[in-house]
Amino acid sequence: MARPDRVEIVDVGPRDGLQAEPGMVPTADKIALIDRLSEAGLPAVEAGAFVSPKWVPQMADAAEVLAGIQRRPGTRYPVLVPNARGLEGAMASGVEEIAIFGAASESFSQKNINCSIDESLERFRPVAEAALAAGMKVRGYISCVLGCPYEGDVALESVVRVARALDAMSCYEISLGDTIGVGTPVRARAMVDAVSEFVPVDRLALHFHDTYGQALANILACLDAGVATLDTAVAGLGGCPYAPGASGNVATEDVVYMLDGMGIETGVDMTKLVDAGQFICGVLGRAPTSKAAQAISANS
Repeated sequence: MARPDRVEIVDVGPRDGLQAEPGMVPTADKIALIDRLSEAGLPAVEAGAFVSPKWVPQMADAAEVLAGIQRRPGTRYPVLVPNARGLEGAMASGVEEIAIFGAASESFSQKNINCSIDESLERFRPVAEAALAAGMKVRGYISCVLGCPYEGDVALESVVRVARALDAMSCYEISLGDTIGVGTPVRARAMVDAVSEFVPVDRLALHFHDTYGQALANILACLDAGVATLDTAVAGLGGCPYAPGASGNVATEDVVYMLDGMGIETGVDMTKLVDAGQFICGVLGRAPTSKAAQAISANS
């Protein structure tokens, strides 16, 4: 499979990044961040999650955020939903795309969403069916595809099993998540190769955290397998409570810089992207973890 000429970036910072923050980010600042990312040319910005505010209080204002953003033609605004109630909230907010999320690790599934893998798939099936019937697109996430904080290495067979189940639910794309960032290039490529035997590679995405500094190398290895969709987070927002020292999602700025240098198109304006990262880091009171953003800011 040839390396793609163009890659789609899905910025998950406003959801996966901000939900990991210990404090609450004001709704107006979330709206401003999403609008800045849209203006930078991101084709998809994950705008929030319709989840229980008891468990994820940072996402309690998802409806207000979606009501406040300026929807840019050419940008999608997917949201995460765990159940029928979440889907109702998404529908009421005019959402056109949802994501459902499972895990390839039994222990992580129990800890994260309080059920087994099989039970989670049974929960998601009616949600996906209802969303599709309403004309919405459905994306699937799989956590812990390269390692679990409780079980260690995760068998490829488990990743493939969950991917095939999500494919059978008509998920248009399946995002493979290295939740704790333990993967390395050879293992990442082997995982993609195993899944792509059952789900076409052009319907796979990568969602790599950078805990061990391997995310860019892992992405490069999987680009050579034909993967052309990457989940990233502006300024490297995010983290994982199950991985001490985790530095969050791979930074959108670092990925775009690498792809630009490889001649791979993204349609993302780097200057506006760095500005978006500086904005949200100003709100959070810290510097971006993105090396590219730091260097560009220092030289500007």
